[in-house]
Amino acid sequence: MKSKSTLRLTQTALLSAVALVLSYIEMSLPDLLFVLPGMKLGLSNIVTMFALTSMSFPCALVVCLVKAVFALLMRGFTAFMMSLCGGLLSLVAMYLLIKFKKIGFVGIGVGGAFCHNLGQILVAYFFTDSTVFAYFFVLGFASVITGTVTALAVYIILPKVLKLGLYQTREET
Repeated sequence: MKSKSTLRLTQTALLSAVALVLSYIEMSLPDLLFVLPGMKLGLSNIVTMFALTSMSFPCALVVCLVKAVFALLMRGFTAFMMSLCGGLLSLVAMYLLIKFKKIGFVGIGVGGAFCHNLGQILVAYFFTDSTVFAYFFVLGFASVITGTVTALAVYIILPKVLKLGLYQTREET
């Protein structure tokens, strides 16, 4: 039993580290010019979705929380709140879509991206005013693109990683 919990802890730490590296890389990239200033693909969300679909909700929650703390340390309190609220809302939405709707990766990814953007808009409203809701339509459309990219990455990566035998999935515990 102890070796399974140690393995789970190690896997969660590794996924958190990968998420941080992807976050850092994405911070270094320029904004997506065709959408809103500050808009990114959300590459680290690939790791959150991977953790949720292959391991467990608690593992994905830890990855989400680590990413939020990283945002706090690198970009400040507002970025922390946007990462935390967007990430948690996205995580819960993806979990519910997996558990109750039994939809594919793209549906889960788009639903997660949409809720992530919704969480960030709500935080932005708290710090500014209702004009931020004007961005919601653009962000809703962008959610389809970013959620699809996230989903396709997980769809491609997940079987390859599981084939290596490095991860003990939720079915194996």
